[in-house]
Parts: sequence; C-alpha cells; structure tokens
Amino acid sequence: MSIVSNSLKRIKPSPTLAVSQKARELKAAGKDIIGLGAGEPDFDTPENIKKAAIDAINNGETKYTAVDGTPALKKAIVNKFKRENNLEYLPEQISVGAGGKQIIFNAILSTVNPGDEVIIPAPYWVSYPDIVLLAGGIPKIAKCSEKNNFKITPSELEKSITDKTKWIIINSPSNPTGSGYARKELEALGDVLKKNKNVFILSDDIYEHITYDNFQFFTIAQIKELKDRTLTMNGVSKSYAMTGWRIGYGAGPNDIIKAMAKLQSQSTTNPSSISQAAAVEALNGTQDFIKNRSELFKERRDFVVKYLNNIKGLSCLKPNGAFYVFPNCKDLLGKKDDSGNKLKTDTDFVQSLLENSGVAVVQGSAFGLEGYFRISYATSMENLKKALEKISSFCKSLN
Repeated sequence: MSIVSNSLKRIKPSPTLAVSQKARELKAAGKDIIGLGAGEPDFDTPENIKKAAIDAINNGETKYTAVDGTPALKKAIVNKFKRENNLEYLPEQISVGAGGKQIIFNAILSTVNPGDEVIIPAPYWVSYPDIVLLAGGIPKIAKCSEKNNFKITPSELEKSITDKTKWIIINSPSNPTGSGYARKELEALGDVLKKNKNVFILSDDIYEHITYDNFQFFTIAQIKELKDRTLTMNGVSKSYAMTGWRIGYGAGPNDIIKAMAKLQSQSTTNPSSISQAAAVEALNGTQDFIKNRSELFKERRDFVVKYLNNIKGLSCLKPNGAFYVFPNCKDLLGKKDDSGNKLKTDTDFVQSLLENSGVAVVQGSAFGLEGYFRISYATSMENLKKALEKISSFCKSLN
C-alpha cells in the first residue's frame, strides 16, 4: 500500500525545474553547461526595492501579516491596476500569495470540483494542467497552431466549451512562446465568453511589462462585461527581477478572493512580511528600469531568432513578449546523433543536446506541443552566442 495520495499520483514534477536541476548536476560534475531553461531574469533586483526590504527588517516588520496581504501592499496593487490597466478594485478584491503560482493554485483548488473542466490553450505553462489535476478537475487542452502564433481562436474556444467548463486560462504574453494577444483578439474571445456566462477567466499577466515592437498590452478584465468573472494574476517576479522574493497577486470577484484566503489560511498563511514591504516599493517606486531592461531583452530576442532561423532544420517565430522563443525542430526528428541514438521526439532532441553539447533547453512536449523546444534568453549575450554556436554544431552533426 502506497503512502502517496491518489491526488499526488495524478501530477508530475515540473519539467522546467527538472531541466534546471539536471543542468546544475552536470555543472557540479565538472561539465561545461549553458542553461537556457530557467524562466527568470538575469538582472538584479533594483536597489530601491532591496533598500525597502532592509528598512522593513530594521523597523521590525518581521511578524505575521494578514493572511492574503498587508494593507499597504493591497493599496499599492489597487493603485497599480488603476494606473496601468484602468481597472477599479477594492482592497478586499485583492489576494497576495507566495508567488504567482500560489495565486493560480489557490484559485483552482478553491473553485474546481471533481469533473470540472478547465480550458488550457497549448502550448501552456507547465504547471496549469497539474494544478487542475490536483484539484480533481479535467484539463481540456486546446492545441494552438504555429500558423496563429500559438494563440487560441474564437472558434477553437467555442468548440472547447462544454456544460462542465469552469475556467479558461489565458496567458499573455505567453510562457513558453512569448506570443501576446492583441486587444482585438481578446475582444473576439470575449464575444464567445459573453455568451457562455458560466465560464470564469483566469488571466495570467505575469509578463505584462516585458513586451516589444510597440505591442500594446491589454488584459481581458478590461472588457467590462467580463470583469466580474475574471481573476487577473500578476506579480513582481519577472518585471522587477524578484523571483526569489515570492510575491504574486490576484484581483477578482469577492467570493473567489475570500475562498482563496480561506485556503491560504490553512496552508502557507501570509507571504513573507519583508518581501511584501519590498513589493510595495516595487509597485509604488520608479518604473524607469523596466523599459531599459525590456530593450536589452529585445536585443537578445532579435539575435536569437535570427540565429535560429539560419540553422538548417530549425525555424522560429519572433515573439512580442516575455523572454522565451519556441523553435520548431520537427525537421530534425528521426535523425541520429553522433552516438547513433535516433531522436524520435523533442525530448530525445533536448536530452541529446544537453548530453552532447552542454546546452540545457526544455522540450516542447512539456508545454503540451510536440516538435518544439523552449529557449529562455534571460541570460547574457555572451552565453547566448556560445549556446547558439553549440546548438548549430549539434544540428549540423545529426544525420
């Protein structure tokens, strides 16, 4: 008899974290490894934010806080939504968790019953389906075509909705593809959702500020008729280079926010008081560095996309947000590497790339779409140049 619960048996460890761990192990063994698997900025947390945390420690702000966020942080979040998205929320419509993942986890676990369906456009962030499975729900995967920049269309959404549909998750700009939904595209999806009044929307906006080429960010809660059934998740991890501080937040209907707080009260309780103080400064303080860092990311994106498209057997769309590219490697599958191993799948491809060339990327099948792999360009240009040279040599060596 297994001690492990049936609900835990339904899920698997995060593939992206597994790739990062494998790369660390190979590095520790003395191998030269370039990791392009991690989804975190390589920039440091800005000084004003670090100072706010130090001040909080020195001022004794080291005690328990309200379960789902301090009044100061909730106020800063309310102001952020008003200032940047023209959305009005009350503090009681805000939830703060230990990272954006906890916000999504709390929302799904506190609302999904066994048999409820959650529509997840693929490619998707790796944790969405497993969180749904842990809640006893059914991930309804809607595979999105590269021809449509990996985005779900209104007709595909309509086909995916059943009388069991509880949520749809929309991630824009996306992890793993970097594709963002333009306002018109979200309004077209919104027209479908207006007709299906029992479907709630979870909008993952964590890459809101990392966009390129004059892409105008728009979030689906800005559609007036949908705001009351939309939970908008965001956080400080990506835009402010605060992945380790673990602060995410959500805004939405009172009953969902209240249910999420109830769940959090019996799990982690409040997020770190010090991290919350830092997040207040992040949201209220200067935002100038965000644009500068996005310009650096854009330079890297342009370099990586151009290089990949010059490698025979690979092709890559140019994303308009986040810090990932999602190259197509289908033309190389079925070939053999230098060790004589046949690369039947994208998993075989990335494993061989890591073992033979020392470059760590993540297979597309981990994100629900086979025949691709994800590269994070949130690393130095020097690392990217080395890695791409290795990827090019590896692809040329296949026969």
